Formats: sequence, structure tokens, C-alpha cells
Amino acid sequence: MENLEEYLQTEFKKLDRGLVATPKDYNHLESFAKANHGSCDLILMQMAIQYGYYIALEKLQEQLEIS
Repeated sequence: MENLEEYLQTEFKKLDRGLVATPKDYNHLESFAKANHGSCDLILMQMAIQYGYYIALEKLQEQLEIS
């Protein structure tokens, strides 16, 4: 269990240090999408991928805390 918790913390840190910012919530992602008017689609796509991964890690962490 401790190894899994370390893994989660390592992955969260990777998302914080990436070249592309990881949105912390859907509103941040949506506001970026509206502001760029389609001019940074690759960045928007990467942000969406990272946000999805962030959500998955959070859900896994929540499940571990419940058990």
C-alpha cells in the first residue's frame, strides 16, 4: 500500500512540473479553451489528457483512503 501511495505522489508531482500546465478543475480547462479560440489546439489537447489523468489519480487516491 505504501508503494502505491508513493507512486500516486510521484505522478501528481509530474503533473505539476510538466511543460504544459495541468488544469486543477474543469472550469480552468474550459476557460483556456474559450480564451484561445482554437489557436492552441495541441496545448488544449495535452491539457485535457493531463486533466483526465489527474482525475483518475484523484479517484484512485479516494478509493485507497476509503478502504
